[in-house]
Amino acid sequence: MIRFGPAGNSDSFYAQGFQASWQAPAWLRAMGLNAYEYSFGRGVQLGEEMARKIAAQAKANDIAVSAHAPYFINLANPDPEKRERSFQYILDSARLVTLLGGDRVVVHVGAQMKMERGEALENCRAGLLEACRRLDGAGLSQVHLCPETMGRPSQIGDLTETLDFCLLDGRFIPCLDFAHLHALGQGALNTTEDFARVLDAVESALGIDRAREMHVHFSTIEYTAAGEKRHRTFAEEKYGPRFDRLAPLFKERGYTPRVICECHGTMAEDAKTMMEIFNGEE
Repeated sequence: MIRFGPAGNSDSFYAQGFQASWQAPAWLRAMGLNAYEYSFGRGVQLGEEMARKIAAQAKANDIAVSAHAPYFINLANPDPEKRERSFQYILDSARLVTLLGGDRVVVHVGAQMKMERGEALENCRAGLLEACRRLDGAGLSQVHLCPETMGRPSQIGDLTETLDFCLLDGRFIPCLDFAHLHALGQGALNTTEDFARVLDAVESALGIDRAREMHVHFSTIEYTAAGEKRHRTFAEEKYGPRFDRLAPLFKERGYTPRVICECHGTMAEDAKTMMEIFNGEE
């Protein structure tokens, strides 16, 4: 089934007196949500005991857990020491998401830096395959890496590149960040037809079965000529993209993605709005 939830904890979670992420699953369940993405964006610092506590609560409340690997990862970087750190970030994230009871790790694959695009892409392909080998060696082969579409031309991971990465191994699940695609395309996603072209591309590259199981990040976004600037909220009506243009396609095509909301500060509330739109309650 399609699942909806936030990336991290909304401002309202803390405003209501909650303090720890192990309390989030029950809070989300009370809202009617059923997914949760834990962020290791600034580093993998979650203790094992706390991870297991979150996992127990997630299981009790039917919350599907995923994780976001550190933003520092850059598999395009040819420097051996920095590549090694990137592999370690991925392994640490995979180990912790397993303790959290999850099986998906979203990854920012890399940045072009001063390299030719082709060289950066080749480094990323080799890095993703090496990351898979290391996951297998660590007994973490059940973890799915989710290469994410990015929001700036300087970053590796436009739609075509992301789908190409997912062809490297059947365990890769594409993470389509529709806000990033919107920003990268300078406001490209405005109509249902715009979204349909994106889904068509995924289905053409990976097949309908893998497309249906995609990982999704969704929010509104502010952008400049350089691409993504910052994530916004659904209440800020001048920003796109808008989920009501995408929801009918998920229904028509039988998609069952995990939809994670990254709106700034209102991610749980806006995830609930997406669920209501999908269920025809809005």
